[in-house]
Amino acid sequence: MKQMIWDTLKIFVIFAACTCLFYVGLNVMHAEYEKEHRYDPPEGPSVKVFYEVEDIINRLDIFFRLGE
Repeated sequence: MKQMIWDTLKIFVIFAACTCLFYVGLNVMHAEYEKEHRYDPPEGPSVKVFYEVEDIINRLDIFFRLGE
């Protein structure tokens, strides 16, 4: 009985330590990526990849073909 309690306690301590390590790792990654500006305008030769379809027939055609 004593051995079973000791093994359960060891597993609980290892689980708690791994959980705390994972939490700290997530916080470190969040702090690192929080500094990065994600929505800056692109630098260099960029190409616009999105355009608006003006014609309703073309828009419906795309809707039915792609299932959007």
